Amino acid sequence: MKIKTRRYYLYYLIRVAFFLLSLIPLKISLFIADVFGKAGFRFLGKYRDTAISNLDEVFGGDRELNREIAEGVFRNFAKNGAEWVKLSSMDPRKLGEIVTEDEGLEHLDAVLAEGNGAVVMGFHFGNWELLGLYLRHKGYPGSLVARRIYFHKYDKIITRLRNRFDAPVIYRDESPKKMLKVLRSGKILGIVPDQDVDSIEGVFVDFFGKPAFTPVAPVKMAMAARTKIVPVFVIRKKDNTHKLVVEKPIDPSSGGRTEEDIKKYTQQWSSLLEKYVRKYPEQWVWIHERWKTKATREEKITEHSYQGSENAQ
Repeated sequence: MKIKTRRYYLYYLIRVAFFLLSLIPLKISLFIADVFGKAGFRFLGKYRDTAISNLDEVFGGDRELNREIAEGVFRNFAKNGAEWVKLSSMDPRKLGEIVTEDEGLEHLDAVLAEGNGAVVMGFHFGNWELLGLYLRHKGYPGSLVARRIYFHKYDKIITRLRNRFDAPVIYRDESPKKMLKVLRSGKILGIVPDQDVDSIEGVFVDFFGKPAFTPVAPVKMAMAARTKIVPVFVIRKKDNTHKLVVEKPIDPSSGGRTEEDIKKYTQQWSSLLEKYVRKYPEQWVWIHERWKTKATREEKITEHSYQGSENAQ
């Protein structure tokens, strides 16, 4: 009961914040968010410690630098929230004022021209919520796959924003047939799969030199629909506008459907994500326990052998 009451208090606090911040120009909101991000880093010890611990394990070396990166994660997350508030009251046609540059959309166009839709893969990177909104803004039809938020009032806030930008959602616990239908109608299916979720099907692949349990749904969806995966990153620039970068497609439809094939293509997109995170470390969610699911000894041996065969090619 106490938890439910706290959720309601937080919900109404969010609504008040939305109202107040919607009256403030975005640049000022981002400045305020930056201050709150720094405060969050100081006072949210559990998440701060998780982020620093992850960075220490991955990068080692300079602990002060890792603390600086971790603080940047909190600041970026707070700015995402400020932009979310502004989008809730903003004319959708003005989204180009936030995402001011895009690169590589021809890759997505080429995949869609084949007629089998496209699995557009986003990541918890930069301001990832802008991905689906921007593609709808540019005229690309499709749906987003999202985790259901079981406290209905929180879910309502997010759904209202997505509906304003005509970005329909398929919940992760709905039938895969619904997702395949989107692809088979030649549209985009947006998926953000870069977290450790042990309740769904996955495999262990190498991520920053450690076995990371990773969802296989994007690869399996692409195989079933005979289409390609199109990785997309939304990168925050120094002026707090964003650049959308569409990478070259990954083509699981060209291979078989064995466990080895599924793992191979899952490793491909994981390695691409690692490349971007190394370049922009403060823009990824290090507060998530990405390596919480542990591989067994046999899985680690298989993973090591798999990586060796990949590096030998």
